[in-house]
Amino acid sequence: MIREIDVKEGQKISELLEQFKDSAFNARRLGEAAEIFKEMVEKNSFIFLTLAGAIVPAGMRKIISGMLERGFAHALVTTGANVTHEIAEALGFKHQKGSERVDDVELSRKNVNRIYDVFVSNEAFEKVEEFTSRIFENLSGTYGSYELMWEIGKNLPENSFLRIAYEKKTPVFVPTIHDSILGLHLYIYGKDLIVDLKKDIGKILDLCFEKKPIGVCIIGGGVPKNFTLQAMLLGEGFDYAIQITTDSPQFGGLSGATLEEAKSWCKLKENAKAVTVYCDATIALPLIYSYLLDSKLLK
Repeated sequence: MIREIDVKEGQKISELLEQFKDSAFNARRLGEAAEIFKEMVEKNSFIFLTLAGAIVPAGMRKIISGMLERGFAHALVTTGANVTHEIAEALGFKHQKGSERVDDVELSRKNVNRIYDVFVSNEAFEKVEEFTSRIFENLSGTYGSYELMWEIGKNLPENSFLRIAYEKKTPVFVPTIHDSILGLHLYIYGKDLIVDLKKDIGKILDLCFEKKPIGVCIIGGGVPKNFTLQAMLLGEGFDYAIQITTDSPQFGGLSGATLEEAKSWCKLKENAKAVTVYCDATIALPLIYSYLLDSKLLK
C-alpha cells in the first residue's frame, strides 16, 4: 500500500525519507537509497563515492568533506574540474550566485566565468595556478593521481576535503586529470612530474579486493562512474550500489546506464542491493547525508 506522506512541524529529514520508502516514483527510490547507504555503513562496508558534474561549484564540498571525515566514504573518484574548483574554494575564492539569463560576452569582458547559474572569477583560477605551480615545480618522479592529490591536500587548509583525504590517507582518484585546468598546470609546471594512471588502476583494484562488503555511491555518472565500476571486472562485484543521475538509459550513454545493466558485466553481484534515483544530485545528496547524520552512524 502506498503511504501518504505526512509532514509534521519539527520533523527530521530522516523521518521524511523513511516515509519516502513506501511512497512512489523517485521519492521511493530516494528513500531506498538512504536505507541502502545506511546499511553500507552499518555493515562496515568499503564505500566508493564517485563525483561527476559541477558538484563543488554547486556548493556540495562540505558534504563531501563530512562524508570522508565521518567514514561514509573511503575512496573518492572525481574529475579534474571538481578538484580545481575545490582548490579555489580552499584558497578562499568563493563561487558566486549568478543567473543563466545573462550576457555571456559581457561576463567574459568582466573576467567572469559561468557554470549555469554560478559565477567564478578568473582571479580564482590565477590563484589556483600560483598555488599548484609551486607544488608541481618541486615534484619529480612518478605519481598516481591519488598520490598527487595527497601532495596537493597537505598544502591546503583544513577546510578542504583534499586535506582531509591526505590526513586520513583516503585515495582521491582523478582519472581525467588531464581534462581540466589542473591538467594544463601539470603540463606547464610539472616538467619532472609524471602522472601514471597505471598506478591508479593498481590501487583501485587492491581496494576492490577488500575482505569486507563493498559499495559505491555514484553521483552523475561519467568517467568516475566507469573507472570505479570497471575495476570490478577483475573483482567479485559490488555488494551495494546507489546511483543519482538525471540521465535516462534509452540513449545508450554511460551516465544513464542502469545498475541492472552493470550486472550483465558482473560489476555488481547478482543479489546486490541497488537503486537509481533520477534526481538532481544537489537535492538528493544533502538529503541522504542528513539521513545518515540523523541515524547516528558517526565513526
